[in-house]
Amino acid sequence: MDKKIRLIAMDLDGTLTQHKEPLTAENRRALEALSEKYQLVMVGAGGCRRIFEQLGRFPIDVIGNYGLQYARYDSERGDIVLMRDVSFPTDRDSIDERVRALRQRHSYTAFRGESVEYHASGCVTLPLLGTRAIQADKLAFDPNRKKRRAFYREVVETFSEYNVFIGGSSSFDMSPRPYDKAYALDLYCKEHGIEHSEVIYLGDDYGRGGNDESVYKADFNYIEVDDYREFPALISFLLD
Repeated sequence: MDKKIRLIAMDLDGTLTQHKEPLTAENRRALEALSEKYQLVMVGAGGCRRIFEQLGRFPIDVIGNYGLQYARYDSERGDIVLMRDVSFPTDRDSIDERVRALRQRHSYTAFRGESVEYHASGCVTLPLLGTRAIQADKLAFDPNRKKRRAFYREVVETFSEYNVFIGGSSSFDMSPRPYDKAYALDLYCKEHGIEHSEVIYLGDDYGRGGNDESVYKADFNYIEVDDYREFPALISFLLD
């Protein structure tokens, strides 16, 4: 970190909050303190609106859908304004066929609900237990990601037109190439005249197949967050 830091970029679930839970009071105070010294941006896998509302409408720019969406915070409105909303066409027949073959090879032919979840953005989710799986079953399925990492490379090769991530508790998430968090953050930096060396990113999902891995492997300064409750302590040196 040999240059002055201008931008603090962050993941949300697992970094600032429990998965899809509201922002804690402690972490909100930490964000407020950071915002007095730095520009802030959230970099998420979900849509901008969902992220903004989960944050309790905290005043911050939001990158959503791995960069397919970008929303700027408008202080006069007290709300975000969508500046970019890109979507890609999806070849559902081809994806369905490839998913069926994967399920058969790895014995995931029994599932609740739909076999694949298609998003308006062009992102795709492969929920191994199905779209209507019971939450308790999902949480117990693969907590250490060992089951999915066993054939993660095969999923990557099968869906070469996508960036593939080990998502949630029982799924694979896919975003149309070249969109991933590193690509999204680089685009934001170019749009705001910020160098990579002037950025610190905080994320929890930096392991193999994680959706923060692309940023972790890029040339951004990176702080590993292994427990969202540690966020205030991890950023304390930035407030000195």
